[in-house]
Amino acid sequence: MKKLCTLFLSLLGPAALAQAGPPPAAPADTSYWRTSLKAGVNLNEALVSDNWKGGGASSLGLSTLFNGQAHYRRGPQSWDNEADFLYAGQYTRGQGYRKTNDRLWLDTKYGHQLSQKWNAFVALNLLSQFAPGYDYSGEAPRLVSSFLAPAYLTNAYGFEFRPTTRFTLRLSPFAPRLTIVRDLARFQSLPTDQVYGVAPNHTTRWEILAAQILASLDQPLGPTANLKARYLLFTNYGMFRLREINHRLDLTLTAKVYGLLSVNFQSTVLYQYDQDAGLQFSQGLGLGLLLTRQKPLVVAK
Repeated sequence: MKKLCTLFLSLLGPAALAQAGPPPAAPADTSYWRTSLKAGVNLNEALVSDNWKGGGASSLGLSTLFNGQAHYRRGPQSWDNEADFLYAGQYTRGQGYRKTNDRLWLDTKYGHQLSQKWNAFVALNLLSQFAPGYDYSGEAPRLVSSFLAPAYLTNAYGFEFRPTTRFTLRLSPFAPRLTIVRDLARFQSLPTDQVYGVAPNHTTRWEILAAQILASLDQPLGPTANLKARYLLFTNYGMFRLREINHRLDLTLTAKVYGLLSVNFQSTVLYQYDQDAGLQFSQGLGLGLLLTRQKPLVVAK
């Protein structure tokens, strides 16, 4: 009997030790997505009494921003997606409500790696605005833009230079673009007027033989600040003149002050000949709340 107990314990020992050992390693993360989210709301306010002799008017401004990105990497393949929205308006006593900034940007791109820093790609992006915009320079406000009026839908093919994860440069020698103007008659002074390059009695304009350059920078400035810049160039081969090359630069600078409290600066510089022969500029500075979330990339092996 004693020998039988000894044999039983000798068989049981290794099994008990195996159970008491370190737990099995967690399965490797097989997600090849890197995602980020940035959402903010900002307020600015000025209050002036009716008998204030220094002049001025009470005002209340609100601006919102949203940027969401999702990037997929696996082997030589990549898929990048971005939604970038901005809207701002201000109510001023005696003038009412006026929009001060408005941007709708959607972009998706599939790439195939050719070398360490170069990809071949195909992309589709949409640029427009959300709300009606007015020109207040005359006696009465005049409607000059609205949702999908105009909107620019561009299908770009070419090569992308990506020296770092923070900067990309897309060179697209073939980038057909569709210009959309919903209900064009709303913007015409005369029935023969073109609106954003779209002919009368039409709502779209195709530019097939065209090129696009898109440069993007997403650069941290220390642990609490970030600079995001996007430069967009577009030209039509059939109307290739220096003065008719479109340029657009969007800048967003955000800096956290404490917790969710942040300061942000947005600016857009635009030159587009079929909109205006001069340089267009908008800028906003605000204090508010900023929420950021990020999921890191898991590199495929």
